Amino acid sequence: MQTINIQKLNLVDNAKVLDLGCGEGRHCFGVYMHSNLDVYGFDLNLKDVQKAVNNFPQFDEQSDSKSCSFGCTDATKLPFADETFDYLICSEVLEHIPEVDCAVDEIIRVTKQKGKIAVSVPSFFPEWVCWSLSKDYQLTPGGHVRIFKYKQLRKMIEKRNCKFIEKHREHALHSPYWWLKCLFWKNQDNSYLVNKYHDFLVWDMMKKPFITRLLEKILQPLIGKSTVIYFEKN
Repeated sequence: MQTINIQKLNLVDNAKVLDLGCGEGRHCFGVYMHSNLDVYGFDLNLKDVQKAVNNFPQFDEQSDSKSCSFGCTDATKLPFADETFDYLICSEVLEHIPEVDCAVDEIIRVTKQKGKIAVSVPSFFPEWVCWSLSKDYQLTPGGHVRIFKYKQLRKMIEKRNCKFIEKHREHALHSPYWWLKCLFWKNQDNSYLVNKYHDFLVWDMMKKPFITRLLEKILQPLIGKSTVIYFEKN
């Protein structure tokens, strides 16, 4: 399940893409299969990176005109030279980082001039509901340390010499799932409602029926779980 709309990046061949906070590689694989370019997926979590490495063979097109590499790094201290990447993706990462200004500085630093940056964070209202329903959700090790407001995040990046392009929201149908998880946090694995809603989401992702696509489109502005913002570095 991808949060960033790869089509909106207008990828071109022979470019370099960094997926910062790649997790198990969902956006890396989407980008890799989209164009002939070099993809770099980096994350702080070694186990997630190893899963991405293990999953890559099922997406590998074995082409000399593209590559996909993985590694571990701290988002506040990226091991790359200035202006290395033509595109940078940072999806559902910044809300985890205490030194978020350092991370944003690094994102801008390693992106080329005229390069595209796509950032997503949990939307304010759905995330606020999660925090309100469960203190344990807030205190999970490695969890979310802040709730972003859209204008706050946009201003944070724009003031670093970046031009706003557009925004959208994603995963409206996932917000109630997380609300249920927070409501039944201590017993979520055994909760009938949580498990049944999870089954519904899996079915929806596999089948993509028209009625749920329409429902999600209607609900997106209200409870879209993720806010996605696109920028160009000046």
